Amino acid sequence: MSVPRAGRGRPRNRPARLICDRAYDAQWLREQLAARGIELICPHRRGRKVQLQDGRPLRRYRKRWKIERTFAHLGNYRRLLIRHERLLPLYQAFFHLGCLLLTLKQF
Repeated sequence: MSVPRAGRGRPRNRPARLICDRAYDAQWLREQLAARGIELICPHRRGRKVQLQDGRPLRRYRKRWKIERTFAHLGNYRRLLIRHERLLPLYQAFFHLGCLLLTLKQF
């Protein structure tokens, strides 16, 4: 995974933070990512005894639902869900067509 860099130079290989869903809430994973300098942002699972974060980092998590919703809507197009196209430009064309149809449905 490469993260684009704002200035010149090689792209960074480590993101500053990782936004995940509830399934990734584990203490060992938090410690492992913290050792690498990566902040894990995810809501706590139900029944967790130790609360590690307040609501401030979860403000970033709230924007994630837009991405998940877009993937769910694109999953309604079978050609995108099951990749029939072997050539990447054809798949990208159908992907852009699906995004266009989603945008037109909003109006």
